[in-house]
Amino acid sequence: MFRNNFKIAWRNLVKDRQFSLLNLMGLSVGLACALLIFLWLKDETSIDKFHEKDSQLFQVIKTSLNADGTIETHETTPALLAQSMALEIPEVEYAVSVVTENTGILSTDGKYIKAKPQFVDTDFLNVFSYPLLSGNKADALSNKHGVVISDKLALKLFISTNNITGKTLLWDGEEEGLDGTYIVTGVIKTPPANASMQFDILFNYSLYYDTYKEKYELKNWYSNNPQTFLILKKGTGIEQFNRKIRDFANAKFKAAHGSVGKYEGIIIVQHYSDKYLHNHYENGVQAGGRIEYVRLFSIIAVFILIIACINFMNLATARASRRIKEVGIKKVIGARRTTLIFQYMVESMLMAFISLMVAILLVSLLLPQFREITGKDLHLYFDRGLISVALTITIITGLLAGSYPALYLSGFGPATVLKGKLSTSAGESWIRKGLVVFQFTISVVLIISVLVVYKQMELIQNRNLGYNKDNIIQFANEGKLRTNLGTFLSEVRKIPGVVNASSMDGDMVGNHSGGGGISWPGQIPGHGIEFDGLDVDGDLMETLGLKMNEGRFFSSQYGNEDDKVIFNEAAITAMGLKNPVGQTVTMWGSKKQIIGVVKDFHFKSLYERVGPFFFRFSHNNGNVLVKIEEGKEKETIAKLGKFYKNYNLGLPFEYKFMDDDYQRLYASEQRVSVLSRYFAIVAIIISCLGLFGLAAFTAQKRQKEIGIRKIVGASVANITVMLSKDFLMLVLIAVLISFPLAWWVMNAWLDNFAYRVNISGWIFLVASASIIFLTLLTISFQSIKAAIANPVKALRTE
Repeated sequence: MFRNNFKIAWRNLVKDRQFSLLNLMGLSVGLACALLIFLWLKDETSIDKFHEKDSQLFQVIKTSLNADGTIETHETTPALLAQSMALEIPEVEYAVSVVTENTGILSTDGKYIKAKPQFVDTDFLNVFSYPLLSGNKADALSNKHGVVISDKLALKLFISTNNITGKTLLWDGEEEGLDGTYIVTGVIKTPPANASMQFDILFNYSLYYDTYKEKYELKNWYSNNPQTFLILKKGTGIEQFNRKIRDFANAKFKAAHGSVGKYEGIIIVQHYSDKYLHNHYENGVQAGGRIEYVRLFSIIAVFILIIACINFMNLATARASRRIKEVGIKKVIGARRTTLIFQYMVESMLMAFISLMVAILLVSLLLPQFREITGKDLHLYFDRGLISVALTITIITGLLAGSYPALYLSGFGPATVLKGKLSTSAGESWIRKGLVVFQFTISVVLIISVLVVYKQMELIQNRNLGYNKDNIIQFANEGKLRTNLGTFLSEVRKIPGVVNASSMDGDMVGNHSGGGGISWPGQIPGHGIEFDGLDVDGDLMETLGLKMNEGRFFSSQYGNEDDKVIFNEAAITAMGLKNPVGQTVTMWGSKKQIIGVVKDFHFKSLYERVGPFFFRFSHNNGNVLVKIEEGKEKETIAKLGKFYKNYNLGLPFEYKFMDDDYQRLYASEQRVSVLSRYFAIVAIIISCLGLFGLAAFTAQKRQKEIGIRKIVGASVANITVMLSKDFLMLVLIAVLISFPLAWWVMNAWLDNFAYRVNISGWIFLVASASIIFLTLLTISFQSIKAAIANPVKALRTE
């Protein structure tokens, strides 16, 4: 029986090639989009899920109360926290501190290799599942002068991963006090691509703590330096645990500083593998993150499939008149309705599986471009997960697309259909029209969304940040540069095409020092402020084009500037200082005199308003900035690279443009913008394919009417308008429905930004004009073709 149904299904598909092709194209494109989105979602949701104790692995995060009553969330925590929690809280099985530093240089036997370090506690390998290829897991990280290196780094240094333990390496890092010779105590597997924590070399955290406990006041509970990770014992209730550690932290702060103040409620834990997707906090409460885009594209995939299924339903039910005699004869000879439903579902499933084959081919062809758009190394592996998802999507699509046509066709009465008295009910007509409206409503919403996202991205690109990021390259202060950065910068400024050069210890897009350990005259007891800040040299103002509101910037002509500080306008406002220049503040135990107030500038993304910021003076900072004359970038960078290699032990000149750092803040939004554009185009194409098919069928169905109208004098224009107006009316209804829906969706998205565009009326006009034009273009071909056909031929056919 199934074989017979399969033969009938195949013959019907081949017999009606035009409509079968339209259905095939729509379903194939819809399935291809769904599979591409699934590959992206699979990668997004796999980040950090590979750890053996994933369900027990948590990260401690810190919240702090600002003077204005808002709550900020930080991933860095007090340096003493991990050790104290491991010793004093029974629910904690393991607790480790992790500090990530900028790239340093490893050398051995004349080889110089850049490496990314982390300083970790001895239980690091009991918390995270990074396989140790050689060495003893129990003590590989216990030696203060021992290091564990990745197998990738081992191959670069020794051309092998065997017999590495016991070898010595010379480390030259950004932080002073840690340079020297270290012994390799183990080789670890390089973190996989789906690990958010990436490193080349692991140092002992105790070494870091002992070296900087005075400099960074790590022994004080208000320090804000390492990240803290926990393995909790099975069965630990997280809400109860958060309440417990809040009281624990408050007790520690009170014992150390005499009061709790702004530290109240400071410590909570977050599931570590949730951090990648749930990384946005508002007022101390988790409020989304990348998970929003996972949900968004899941919804888009569902809608695209629904639009493709609607095409199938509409075309199948519209063609019902061609199959009514088939239904009547089968019922007369004893066919049950369930048998007919099964036959039509077989046709639908056959179309769905043929579409799946075409979709897989499309995915293979589009995957390289999709990789470039998403920035992910995606591959089409036919593993159990992909096969099961592909089959599930295809079966659901086939069932959804074929359900209504099957029920509709099988419901005809045999006597009625054999007499040729089939009448189209109002309900059936309204269902078909409703499905068309639904298709185009989604399409218009996507068009409006694409335009709004584009305008927001344009605002981000063009907004005045308060400094000039153009034509500035940035590279690490490493190797020989660290011993005499001033001389290097002086020589760089002499290179033709270099406008200026300076240094900073961090960057302008979020990599800052700071914290809450600042007090000032007139401060209300218990009311602190979380500051961001940078250590910089005296040439930064000219290099970046910063503007002073009052006072001055750092300068060598004033002698030693180590005891001076500059705040931004937001910091002065938050502190409530009047006439701030000349006043003295205390920063982590050191007295600093305010010498200037810089105009506010954006040092984070536009999701956040400008907050309190400071600049401190330092000669030897971690990053070098070089501003290059516009139009001379290529030749100037070539000269600078040559000078750098000669000056710095032949190390490769690795740099990045400051503008690229800024763009990375919005990498997700840019990808959403591009992907939304493509998916909107796909949705429109699928909708127009269905409209094209319906227009063709309508023209065929009304051939006799068209012929008679032409004979009695109707013009081509009259007939074209007659055939087009019904479809155009449906699209206009879809446009009206889509406007409030699109405004609500995009307004909610824009509310995430502190600085946002307004949704202008022209966006709705452009979207509606675009969809109406595409509708007219789609249906005009069939309408004009029918209108200019020979009426005699149409009537003779009848």
